[in-house]
Amino acid sequence: MNTLSPINSFLKRARVRPQFDPTRDWIAALIIALIALAGITVWNAWAFDTVVGGGVIGAAATSTQPFFSQSSLDTIHAVFANRAAEEEKYLSGAYSYADPSQ
Repeated sequence: MNTLSPINSFLKRARVRPQFDPTRDWIAALIIALIALAGITVWNAWAFDTVVGGGVIGAAATSTQPFFSQSSLDTIHAVFANRAAEEEKYLSGAYSYADPSQ
């Protein structure tokens, strides 16, 4: 059981409440925050430089499938053409509107 003595020693020291030092704690927190900020800044600068240079972050897409089928686009175009024809009938006066309030 000699191999567990360092672990037991660490656990005993961990149970003892350390003395509080607010100055030390704030300095440690600020140093950690500055290191994190520096890391984030370096990462963003690298990513920006990569994208500006035409590179891709991550795996580049080899090929993509078309998002819409041509038949769906033709159907949508026909619907809008019919709506435009109806609008033209209203604007040209082919349809007359009888106002019931008068």
